[in-house]
This record gives sequence, structure tokens and C-alpha cells, in this order.
Amino acid sequence: MSKAVEIVGVPMDLGGNRRGVDMGPSAIRYAGLRDRLAGLGYSVRDRGNVRVADRDEGATKGWRDVDAAELRKMGRPWAHHADEIVRVVEDLAKVVAEIERAGSIAIVLGGDHSMAIGTLAGIARGGRRPGVIWMDAHGDSNTPKTSPSGNVHGMPFAVAFGLAADPFPKELRASVDSSSAVLIALRSVDPGEKENIRTAGVTPITMADIDRMGMSAAMEKAIAIASKGDGIHLSLDMDAIDPDEAPGVGTPVRGGLTYREAQLAMEMLAASGKLRSLEIAEVNPILDRENRTAGLAVELVASALGQTIL
Repeated sequence: MSKAVEIVGVPMDLGGNRRGVDMGPSAIRYAGLRDRLAGLGYSVRDRGNVRVADRDEGATKGWRDVDAAELRKMGRPWAHHADEIVRVVEDLAKVVAEIERAGSIAIVLGGDHSMAIGTLAGIARGGRRPGVIWMDAHGDSNTPKTSPSGNVHGMPFAVAFGLAADPFPKELRASVDSSSAVLIALRSVDPGEKENIRTAGVTPITMADIDRMGMSAAMEKAIAIASKGDGIHLSLDMDAIDPDEAPGVGTPVRGGLTYREAQLAMEMLAASGKLRSLEIAEVNPILDRENRTAGLAVELVASALGQTIL
């Protein structure tokens, strides 16, 4: 694994209903990410944040004032703030591609999970088609046609598989081979997503599966599948973890990973020697308690990059 890390923030909350995840990158930095990684022997470069328009400034386009059924009659995609989100993830993809070409480890800080469209497209443009471990309470596999809400943070995996088309440009789609991708910690899936996940061929590992097989066996399976790709990319939505441990997320779902299960997952990824990039999504300081969720994010990143007990 490279000992050079490059950080980029995506202060975006356009992908969901709840405000606040745009402050996630600042919260994670404040929790000491840079110092923790430097303490592990990494050379750390922080590239700052990509620019994101604030919806309160009227700089984004959306259709929240139009009924979903009416939009579909008009033949319009049901994807709020799609214009600005596409612009942001295009900018992010350029930065991530540069980091990949430099041979460094990209760490992307969010921000809502729609940013993953740009992260994965950037990795592909940098010359690598990774296996993906998508750790999330949700499937994030809706398309504008199947989404009940039109929230883009529920669509990034479908874009990466190539299932979602308009309004997402072709160059942002199909960045991932679904046969080397895993959804893990899954426990909240929309009806249309279920068929999308089956169609894509991604491997789901639900919380019920983890209850039955244990976290160690679940991660062994996830790593084996993701290892089919060129290195592993970890996309960690902090709502994968139980809200008792990670309260500061936009869409909490009870029954998630415990602290030790999450740590074990990161430790096993580090031990595999195959982790090449990662992103942390959906940290919401407004809903957090004393920056607890951002602090946990820093701990998990450190464990994924080699911090051990002894």
C-alpha cells in the first residue's frame, strides 16, 4: 500500500432532504484525520474541497415543487439538483484521477453519498477498475425511474453499475464491474432497488446475513469478491453503523454495525493489503453529539490504513 495519502472534501448536501452533511468534511478534519494518518507514517496532502453551490443561494436546479408523477408524465428524470451534482462529481473525478495517477491513496470526505459517482469515475479515469466494498444501511441503487424520493444520494451505485442513465452523463456511468462489488450492512432497501441489485449482479450482505455468519466471515466474503478488481475501494456511509454509535448521520437506521464490528471490518481490510482508496459519506455534525460520529470516522479510517492494537 502506498504511504502517500491525498485528502479531498466534498461539502455537498444536495443529494438528500436533510441539511448538514455539507459540514461533514470540516467535522472529520477537525476530529484530527491528518494528524492520525501522519502518526501512522503517511505523507498527507490535503487538497481542500471541491466547490459546491449552496441550494439556499438559488444556484441549483431542482424539481421539488413538482409532483413526481407529473415529472414522469413530462419525461423528465426524477433526480433533484442533478445539474449541480453532476458538475460537482465531474470536478471530483478530475481530482481523484490525478491522485490515482500519482500513485497515492485517495481519501474523499463527504458530504452526501452522491459524491461516490465522481470518486468511482475518477478512479476509473486514473487507470484502475477497483473492486468495491460499499458499506451502507441503504442500497444506493435506485435510478431516477425507481427512486421514490428523487434524492440522488440513493442512486450512486446504480450510476456506477451503468443502470442509471439520464441525467447522468455517459462518462460518469459504468465505472464499476458489479461482479467485484459488495453491498454490506444492508438493512433498508426500496422496492425498485431490490430488482436493480439483482439485475446488476452485485453481492448483497445484509445485517441479517451478518447476524447469522458473523462479521469476520462476512468480511472474508466481501474481501474475496472485491479482490477480483484492481485493488479495493471502500465506500463507507457512516449510517452503516448503528445510530447508538454514530448518531450524526442524515438517514439513521436501527440495527446497524456495532463499534467492534466496524473496527474488525477495517482491520481485516488493512490486513488484506488490497485497500487502495476510500471515502467517508454522510457525516452530519448538526445531528451529532460532540463530533462523535466524525471522531469515529477518523478511527475507522486509521484502522483501515493500518492502525493496530499492538
